[in-house]
Amino acid sequence: MVDEENKEKPYICTIKNQEEIKYAQDALYVLSGKWRMPIIIALYNGLRRYRDIARNIPGITFTMLSRDLQLMELNKLVIRIEDPDFPKTVEYMLTDYCKSLYPIVENLIDWGKQHRQVIRMVNPTEIGI
Repeated sequence: MVDEENKEKPYICTIKNQEEIKYAQDALYVLSGKWRMPIIIALYNGLRRYRDIARNIPGITFTMLSRDLQLMELNKLVIRIEDPDFPKTVEYMLTDYCKSLYPIVENLIDWGKQHRQVIRMVNPTEIGI
């Protein structure tokens, strides 16, 4: 039986038009991973040096940070700025393209705050996966 409340609401995605799924998959591909959102949030307020980013993200290794920053640079989410002087300094900042994610990031943070008591952070090995 169809729920009367949902009868009038349009579906987000239908079998006929699966482009929406592809768009969502594209976005998740670029943003997925344990560290990409924390990196975006760490860079939210402007330029950061590599070690500053690492300090702001508990648990991230330098290898993972380096790898994700490179992938994010390829996807035009961050800009790497090198100072050619000695000692060489490298800073990262979000691109304007990535800043268009701000409303989504803020909504994710709000949703996380509201649902913190419900969300269970489970290691897949704990449940046999």
